[in-house]
Amino acid sequence: MIKVGEFNTLRVIRAVDFGVFLDDGKEGILLPKRFVPAGLKVGDELDVFVYHDSEDRLIATTQKPLGIVGDIVALKAVSATKQGAFLDWGLMKDLFVPKSKQLGTMRVGGTYIVSIYIDEQTGRVAATEKIENLLSNEELDLKEKDPVDLLVYRRTDIGYLCIINGKHTGVLHFSDIYQNIQVGDRLKGYIRKIREENKIDLALGERGYQRVSGEAGKILDLLDQHGGFLPYHDKSDPEDIYDNLGMSKKAFKMAIGNLFKQHLIRIKENGIEKI
Repeated sequence: MIKVGEFNTLRVIRAVDFGVFLDDGKEGILLPKRFVPAGLKVGDELDVFVYHDSEDRLIATTQKPLGIVGDIVALKAVSATKQGAFLDWGLMKDLFVPKSKQLGTMRVGGTYIVSIYIDEQTGRVAATEKIENLLSNEELDLKEKDPVDLLVYRRTDIGYLCIINGKHTGVLHFSDIYQNIQVGDRLKGYIRKIREENKIDLALGERGYQRVSGEAGKILDLLDQHGGFLPYHDKSDPEDIYDNLGMSKKAFKMAIGNLFKQHLIRIKENGIEKI
């Protein structure tokens, strides 16, 4: 069975001047000539994306859209009508968002977070801004320190609400952001903390233990053992650092500099604090 709005592996059943037809169990689905790989012949199989063209016919392409059915993605509006808006999703034919599926008026040039779905009435691929029912933290398949994929959803009073792995939500607090971000950005992060009612605090990058070793890793371990804070900094007495941390002041300064650049610690007047 052909899955519209997804990738399908289909066999070439005949070639024509304007492309090839792929087996759908019926008359075949056209793969236009511009997308036919060199050397493709009848009997070969090919991975293609299937959707409807402007005349409501199923058509195949080797182009890769920015999302498939079921994905939540950030797309830019390229045109708008009274019936709805059209978003650029990387294919020749733009993705339609019905007026009834918009949260407000979509404007050309704006970037919007949408879910891609199949319209029940038309069978066509479409998109909707109404995605809250698709996001839930009731049952989490995550734990603290897990790496996650983030999509910046919207700005709040305390930070940015992000979509986690396409199905949960969490907050990236302003105090933990060390780069310019905006709605629609895709980022790598990890679960910093899971609080009551499964509320999630996020952090950017990879968890420190996965990418630091030596003296820097030792400092992270010591921070964990002492509640996230150590009363040592770049002006501390070298003997105090050696007696309590077991490393030279030079090694200590290099290590905390490394951790600071990776946004894993804060350097304060009275010590260092784990982020």
